[in-house]
Amino acid sequence: MVGTHKLSDVFFVSSNIHKFKEAKEILDSFGLSIQFFKLNLEEIQSNSIKQIAIKKAQDAFSKCKKPLIVEDDGIFIDSLGGFPGPYSSYVQKTIGNKGILNLLKYNRGAKFVSTITYCDKNGLESFEGKLDGTISKSQKGKGWGYDPIFIPKNMQKTFAQLDEKNIISHRYKALKKFSNWYLHK
Repeated sequence: MVGTHKLSDVFFVSSNIHKFKEAKEILDSFGLSIQFFKLNLEEIQSNSIKQIAIKKAQDAFSKCKKPLIVEDDGIFIDSLGGFPGPYSSYVQKTIGNKGILNLLKYNRGAKFVSTITYCDKNGLESFEGKLDGTISKSQKGKGWGYDPIFIPKNMQKTFAQLDEKNIISHRYKALKKFSNWYLHK
């Protein structure tokens, strides 16, 4: 039987408490425990979520000097050429879910992508998780971010309506890869 590993010296660095709560719940299910380090991180303009996450991890490590993970994610909508992608946070703050719904006509295919980057004094490692789905025709459920409009593939409900979001999400997939790597490094 594998014992519980404590990541109590590893911090999840973010300004978003929702991301931390999801990451904590997911990592707890793998027997890993993390702490929250609230910090507004520099977010570079890039078309690559991985590059954004790497820069955020380097920025965070320069400030807290502790082993840490950061996450960057985005929703990529097929009919919008992958937009908003790495600009998802800005788009959420400016036009929100209603704005996204107003942009879409027929092709509602989308995917969520998450990159988790671990950084310590020895360097960094990134882990990606993807989840295909569609954009709903209206907001459904009480969730944060794009959860009320994203329906995972082969499901009928939005992330905001699902109890099992944290065992199927893009964030879950990336954190699972991170956990497997961390537990065996």
